[in-house]
Amino acid sequence: MSLQQEIIAKLGVKPVIDVDEEIRRRVDFLKDYVKKAGASGLLIAISGGVDSAVATGLCKMATDELSAETGKEYITLGVFQPYGKQEDIHHSYAVAEAFKLTHKVETNIAEAVDEIALETEYAFKSLGIHRHISRGGKGNIKARTRMVIQYALAFDLNLLVVGTDHASEALTGFFTKWGDGAVDITPLSSLNKRQIRQIARRLGVPAEVVEKAPTAGLWEGQTDEGELGVSYEANSDYLEGKDIDPAAREILERHYRRTEHKRQPIPGI
Repeated sequence: MSLQQEIIAKLGVKPVIDVDEEIRRRVDFLKDYVKKAGASGLLIAISGGVDSAVATGLCKMATDELSAETGKEYITLGVFQPYGKQEDIHHSYAVAEAFKLTHKVETNIAEAVDEIALETEYAFKSLGIHRHISRGGKGNIKARTRMVIQYALAFDLNLLVVGTDHASEALTGFFTKWGDGAVDITPLSSLNKRQIRQIARRLGVPAEVVEKAPTAGLWEGQTDEGELGVSYEANSDYLEGKDIDPAAREILERHYRRTEHKRQPIPGI
């Protein structure tokens, strides 16, 4: 078995999906978990990208169906989390509007992130290291601060935090381990980016969100594909078992090997 075949098997990606079947399966998955957990609903951070948009649509379907079936109110809470001024935040609000979210809130992370970064630089100074926190380090603070706020809301509102982790990210390890990767439930985990876009179109995600360049919003101008050096088209082809350009294959497999620790539980002895 080739490494490509091993990865596909491990991540559970199908070469072709039935979009309606996948929507139904994932909505039922969310409903079942909410009931088993005794939760009052789901919380999803809406970044303005296609992954969180699809997760929002699935969550809203799940909680609407639970409310109708039980007579008890279950909610989907959409959370917008800009760092200062977010140029594309209108995409987040467009997603909330598309799925008719009645529960939504904006929590700006700028002050909290800047204070954490400053305290980190004070710590550097006390160690005799005179430098600013790195761009990547501050980007990771943004991801983790967003999760702190999500869990603070979820705890008191009895909600489950929904993650947008998916196979195309898992392949490259492009997530902050136990930061934006530590969530309660991940309804997209066996889908690649192409399949997520297919589902997005069926759910009615706004077209400008479906087609926009994916970004984790870690710093101005940052894009996933620019950071990784390979396109999501090649990434999705790889996960569907297709032959791809050898240079792209080498990049993907190098990322996979280098980030294996991110896909593993915390080790102990």
